Amino acid sequence: MELDPALPVLNQTVLTSGPGPFVLLGVPGLQALHAWLSVPVCLLYMAALAGNALLLGLVATDKTLQAPMYQLLGLLAAADLVLATSTVPKALAVLWGLSGEISFAACLAQLFVTHVTFIAESSVLLAMAIDRYVAICQPLRYGALLTQRVVGTVAVAAVTRGACVMAPPVALLQRLPYCGQRELPHTYCEHMGVARLACGDTRPNVWYGLATTLLSPALDLGLIAASYALILRAVCRLPSHGARCKALGTCGAHASVITLFYTPALFSFLAHRFGRHTVPSHIHILLANLYVVVPPALNPVVYGVRTQQIAQRLRYLLRLWWARAVRDVGPERASRGSE
Repeated sequence: MELDPALPVLNQTVLTSGPGPFVLLGVPGLQALHAWLSVPVCLLYMAALAGNALLLGLVATDKTLQAPMYQLLGLLAAADLVLATSTVPKALAVLWGLSGEISFAACLAQLFVTHVTFIAESSVLLAMAIDRYVAICQPLRYGALLTQRVVGTVAVAAVTRGACVMAPPVALLQRLPYCGQRELPHTYCEHMGVARLACGDTRPNVWYGLATTLLSPALDLGLIAASYALILRAVCRLPSHGARCKALGTCGAHASVITLFYTPALFSFLAHRFGRHTVPSHIHILLANLYVVVPPALNPVVYGVRTQQIAQRLRYLLRLWWARAVRDVGPERASRGSE
């Protein structure tokens, strides 16, 4: 590609070589507390890895957990693992002072995977709300409407939707000129955070980012609210108080997960675009870290406690593990006593 001699030398350099590596600064104003902030982030990440891996393993291997409801839960666990793993390791490296640099290509890849996974997880939560609606309001048609093939279609559609939504903003970021500003006040790459490092017109990124927020998670949240309104109307018509409590109990875990997932995420998205001068930057960065690690860490706990079948399988596995441990320790103690 030939360069226009009329272009400034700086712009020619940017067009030929592209932006250099960015430097992630962590949480602005709280650099002295980075080591302390890393402790809960690390513990929550370890809990997210262990809990979601266990939940995913249960759903994948246990024949009693093959209903669409549990398979959707497995999709949620997989999305949680990807969401946390795409952001937290780099965030911990920044908080520990190990490595704050990230290349432009790696930065774009990270924000693409993070946002695609977030949109996919939002789609799975919407599918789970529809699953609860069909189970409560159309119980006779549940087996015909929700099958394993439908769950597979939901998985493919969720990822495809996220990729289609996030491809344009990544292309817009690649086309922007970057004129030397390399410091990103964050623990991982985020769409608008990267766009603000550019020296060109970022209005398309701002408006497209707002449109994706309104047309993906906000739209999903509205549809989930509509499905729950229909569920509540159907539950109120049930003649038995016990039946009403049982029906609402099946939705309790899902409602808790929705609250954990959407509240910090939407607040972070909107604060990034409209609250730059009212919300302190360190509050925004802390919330951005919360929404990628807290829901993945707590979702398995919520479903493990509130879902009877999963709780029963976990108790069974724990009893089996304890019995094997006691059985293995017994002969070892006997052999030591004989010595």
